[in-house]
Amino acid sequence: MNEISMPTEPQFGDADQECRYPVRFDGHFLGRIFRWHGAWYAVAAGQSDEVRVAAGSTGSEAAARHLVDEYTAGRIAPQQETESGPTAPDGLFGPVPLLHPRMPVTPRNTDAAHVAMAGLTAYLWTPKTGYPGADNPWFVICGLCSWEGPRYWSHLRGRNGNPPSAFRHPKCIDPAKVRARIPAYQK
Repeated sequence: MNEISMPTEPQFGDADQECRYPVRFDGHFLGRIFRWHGAWYAVAAGQSDEVRVAAGSTGSEAAARHLVDEYTAGRIAPQQETESGPTAPDGLFGPVPLLHPRMPVTPRNTDAAHVAMAGLTAYLWTPKTGYPGADNPWFVICGLCSWEGPRYWSHLRGRNGNPPSAFRHPKCIDPAKVRARIPAYQK
């Protein structure tokens, strides 16, 4: 008798524009997980309630495991995978807002957003959403190769007056070519 092996670990898909990762288990779409200010949240398929699950570097696995546990306990039903919700951006058809909707409008956040937006422009990144804070994932487009995905402003900005690393993301152009093509590295 042939045994069919079932996956024991959840599978992650690519992040959407809100940096939410789809979670699949046993071929079923169970929901999405995302990070916000160090904590990981899970949103079950077909629901809008965000459940804070864990924090830290293992938080993504814990959030996905939460969805699997809810599914195996019968508390959530898998659904057809769709966009992450009615607030999911459809694409760039104009300027993005200055701040991400989850960010409170304060003078400090507004000032930081202006600095971040200027930095993205100088280093040829295009944001697809408003500024989410330095340590939250931000969905951006690489201006050198059109790659799209989440990056953190804290990783894209330079330190101590130095420019950011010329390594942008896997499969981007060579760092020497990055420095040559972006005028901000010449300053």
